[in-house]
Amino acid sequence: MPKLLILSKHAEKYRQLVDSARLPGLREITFDPAPDVDVVFGEPHLIRDALPLLPGLKWAQSTWAGVEPLLDPALRRDYILTNARGVFGGLMSEYVFGYLLLHERKMLQRLEAQRDRRWDATLTGRLNGKTIGLLGVGSIGAELARAAKFFGLTVRGFTRDSEGCEWVDRYFHGPELLDFARGLDYLVSVLPNTSETRKIIGAEVLAALPSSAIFINVGRGSALDEPALIQALDTGALAGAVLDVFEQEPLPASSPLWEAKNLIVTFHTSAPSFPEDIARLFCENYRRYAIGLLPNKIVSFIKGY
Repeated sequence: MPKLLILSKHAEKYRQLVDSARLPGLREITFDPAPDVDVVFGEPHLIRDALPLLPGLKWAQSTWAGVEPLLDPALRRDYILTNARGVFGGLMSEYVFGYLLLHERKMLQRLEAQRDRRWDATLTGRLNGKTIGLLGVGSIGAELARAAKFFGLTVRGFTRDSEGCEWVDRYFHGPELLDFARGLDYLVSVLPNTSETRKIIGAEVLAALPSSAIFINVGRGSALDEPALIQALDTGALAGAVLDVFEQEPLPASSPLWEAKNLIVTFHTSAPSFPEDIARLFCENYRRYAIGLLPNKIVSFIKGY
C-alpha cells in the first residue's frame, strides 16, 4: 500500500484534493520525507532536495511541466518521473492569443486614445489569414495549433521528428529552421530546456522573420538569445515580442529587456499551476499506478521531457 509524500507550497490544498478523491489503497499522506515513502507529488526542486531521504521512492509526480531540477546526471534516476504536461495547453493558448489579439486589435492604442479623449478609428489588423510558427509541438503546441485553427491561421510546426498534430499544416525539422521562420507573422516558442534548444532563437532566426512579425516565448528562457532579440526590436527588424520566461528569473532590475522597444514582459505567469488541475492529473496517474500500470506523462531523464 503506497505512502504518499506531498512537497509543495500548496501541500495542504493538495492533501485535501487527494483525500477527497478517495484513492484506492493509499496508506498514508505525509509532508515529511521518510524511508518508507514510495510516491512523491510536488515541485521538482523540493523533490530534488528530498531524494537522499527517500530510498524507497518508486514514482515522483511533478506539479510542473518542466522538471529541470531533477535532470542533473549526478542525481539518482532509479524511479519513474512524470510531469504535468497536458495540463497547461489551454492556459497557454489563452495567453498567446490574448497577446496576439492585443497587438492586432490595437488595444493599447485604443486605451491611449480614450485617455486622450481622441477618436481613433484607424483600421485594426486581424489574425485570420496569418501564419503562425510553433517551435515545439508537444501537448502545449498542439493546443496552440488547435486554437490557431479557430482563428483561421495557417500553422507551421518545428519539431525534432514528430508529426502527430492534425492542426499543423506543415512540419519542419533540423536544418529547416530558417525556412520554417521565413514569412511567419507570429513565432511562438514552447520549447523545453535541453542542450539542443539552448539559444536556438538567435540572430539568424530573428532575421529570417519579416519585420512585421511578433515573437512570443512561453517555453524556456534558455531557448532565446536575449541580446539578439533586443537588437532586432531596437532596430525595427521585429515588430514586437512578448516574453514570459527568461534566462534568469526573476528578471534582474538591471536587465535591458525592461526597456527594450515594443517588448511586453510578464513574469512566468502564462500558465499557473492551479492545484485542482494538477491534483486531477496526479489522481488519474495514481489509479494507474495502483493497479500496476505505468503512469502517463513519463519523463525521459535523457531527453529531458
